[in-house]
Amino acid sequence: MLPHTDPVAHAARRARYLEALGPAAALIVAPPHHHRNADAEYRYRQASDLFYLTGWEDPEVAALFRPGSELPFILFVQPKDPEREVWTGVREGLAGARERYGADAAFPYSELGSRLGTLLQGYAGLHYRFGDDASLDESLNRAIRGHAKVAARNGCALPYSFVDPGKTLGEMRLLKEPAEVELLREAGRISAEAHVLAMGAGRPGVHEYEVEAIVDGHFRRKGGNGPGYTTIVGGGKNACILHYITNREALRDGELCLVDAGCEYRYYTADITRTWPVSGRFSGPQRDLYQVVLDSQLAAIDCARAGRAYRDMHDVAVRVLVEGMVKLGILHGSVDENIVSEAYRRYYMHGTGHWLGLDVHDAGAYWHGFASRPLEPGMVLTVEPGLYIPEGDTLAPSAFHGIGIRIEDDVLVTTGEPDVLTRDCPKTIADVEAACR
Repeated sequence: MLPHTDPVAHAARRARYLEALGPAAALIVAPPHHHRNADAEYRYRQASDLFYLTGWEDPEVAALFRPGSELPFILFVQPKDPEREVWTGVREGLAGARERYGADAAFPYSELGSRLGTLLQGYAGLHYRFGDDASLDESLNRAIRGHAKVAARNGCALPYSFVDPGKTLGEMRLLKEPAEVELLREAGRISAEAHVLAMGAGRPGVHEYEVEAIVDGHFRRKGGNGPGYTTIVGGGKNACILHYITNREALRDGELCLVDAGCEYRYYTADITRTWPVSGRFSGPQRDLYQVVLDSQLAAIDCARAGRAYRDMHDVAVRVLVEGMVKLGILHGSVDENIVSEAYRRYYMHGTGHWLGLDVHDAGAYWHGFASRPLEPGMVLTVEPGLYIPEGDTLAPSAFHGIGIRIEDDVLVTTGEPDVLTRDCPKTIADVEAACR
C-alpha cells in the first residue's frame, strides 16, 4: 500500500515553489479543526496546498517559506503533549517536523503570531490568503505593524504587497507528476468498482441512502480515505438537482438514478457520475436522452488533447447536446439559434468539466487573460455533460419530464490520445443495463 506522503516529492515541490516565489515570502496555513457538533470532531483532512508542499497531516500547522534565507522552510506545529496525545493521537512534534518532514526550523503553532514579525523582515511581498481565518489575519497585521520600526532601523522591508498563494501553487498543482497520476488512476479504479456495485444493488424500493452506503463503504474497504466529496444519489426528479445530497428517498420503478461519487485515495480524488435505470432497462425516452448525453461526452473527451483550448470541450459538448435536443423536440429552431441564444441552458446549466487532483475542483486557472488556456500533458480534468428536464416543464415533451442524466469521467491529457482514468466504469447503454442486471 502506498504511503500518504513522499518526502522526496514534497522536498522537490518546495524547491520549485521557493524558486517560483522569487524575492517574496509565503505563509501557508491550514484551516482549524472544526467540531461536527458539541465536542464531537470530524476526521481531520489536511488543507491541500499545505499537504502538497509538506506532507504534514495534523491540524494546527502553518508553513513559512523564505526564499534566500538560512531557514527557507519553517513549520509551526503542535508540540508533543502526552496528555493530549492520549485523546487525539501521537503528534510528530517539533523534532518530527525537522527530522521527518525536512523543516529547517520548527516552532510551536501557538508562537506563530509572536514570531512572524521577525521572520518576515527583509521580505516586501508575502503570499498569504486573507479571509480564511479572521483572527490569524489580525495576528499577521499586528506582527507587521509591531515590527515596522525595528525593521526600519535594521534597514529591512516588511511585507506591504500581498498575493493569494493560489496563483503560484495552482499552476504547480495543475500539471500532475507521474506518481500523482497513478494515485488518481487508483482512485478512479476504486470509484468505478463502487459505481458497478451501486448499479447491481439499485432496484425499486431501495433507498438512496442505501446506495450511498454501498458506494462510500467500498471506498473505505479498498483503502480510500472515503468520498472526496459528499456522494450524490438522486433517483427520478432528484437527479435534476445538481448538488442533491439529501439521499433519503426510495428509488422507483421506471425511473433513473444518478450517482455522482468519487473515492479519495491518498488525498487524490476521483469524480465519476453514472446514470442508470432502476428497473434494469432504459425506457424509450430515457434511452434517447441518455444516448444524446453519451455522444456529447465522447465528443468532448476527444477534445481533451494537448494544444486544444480548455473551452473547446464545452463548446463541442453543447453542440452535440443541442443537436440531440432539437431532434427530440425538446428545443425548437435551428441548432445555431439555440446555441447563440443559450436556450439550451434551460436544460444544461453547468460547465463540461473542471480540474481534478487533491481537490475535486482542483487548483489552476482556466483562462490566460481573456483566452481559454490550452491543454497540456499532465493536466487531469473531468468531462461531464448532462441534461436535466424538470417535472412540469412547459416546453419539453412530457415523456422527458423528471429525467436527469449526467455522465462523467476523469481524463488525463497526454502527448497523444486522451487517457480516460475511469474507463472501467460502464457507460454504454448495453453495459449499464448489464451491470444493473
